[in-house]
Amino acid sequence: MSMQNLPPPPSFEALLSSQDIALFLDFDGTLVELAETPDGIDVPQHLAKNLHALFDRLNGRLALVSGRAIVDLEQHLGPLTIAKAGSHGGDCRHADGKNIGKIPKGLPPELLARVAEFAERRGFTLEDKPHGAALHYRSDPSLEEEGVEFAQAMAEEGDLDIKRGKCVIELVGRGANKGSALRGFMECAPFAGAMPIFVGDDITDEDGMRAARDMGGFGVLVGEREPTVAKYGLASPAAVHHWLEL
Repeated sequence: MSMQNLPPPPSFEALLSSQDIALFLDFDGTLVELAETPDGIDVPQHLAKNLHALFDRLNGRLALVSGRAIVDLEQHLGPLTIAKAGSHGGDCRHADGKNIGKIPKGLPPELLARVAEFAERRGFTLEDKPHGAALHYRSDPSLEEEGVEFAQAMAEEGDLDIKRGKCVIELVGRGANKGSALRGFMECAPFAGAMPIFVGDDITDEDGMRAARDMGGFGVLVGEREPTVAKYGLASPAAVHHWLEL
């Protein structure tokens, strides 16, 4: 279903008054506008403060679920005393910082070195993450095909998964995704028993939306992309802020 056919979600106030909800929010393209480079984002001045207020309003049932590493999120938002999942769900932590599940490992140094050499030689922007590596090509979309081909070879050699996004190809540990992150949180207090809502804009967010749907909740797609399992749609990060009263 395309964005044009997706109705807006019910008012947030109406959802809050009808039942306990658990809210899972992507970051790039959902809470902040996408930028040419990962460090080029413009983070609204009061976003962190407002997210912590929303966390309190939801009695702790709020989690950021991002492709970025948690340390990267906190470089832009400051210390986060809310639940968070970084590295596409590979690194999940409670609000107090305690891990949920296994602590993920990074790429082997020799493989990371080869990815870095490829990125420099072919014109990609490399993002070295604690639990993976990302090849960005927003400045030159024509690099996509060779980037995918290279990543597939590295994934097979290193027993890794590939995550695709808007002008980015990532290599991460096997098995982690935003759906598994949502399910991990939903097994624990204070999330257990609530209705999950996942809000995101990219293809990796579909795993989170699908898990939310399967657990009795729904997804909200930000912007335009198809196909999608989302039930509702919002036009932009600004619309997300308005909906959530951030």
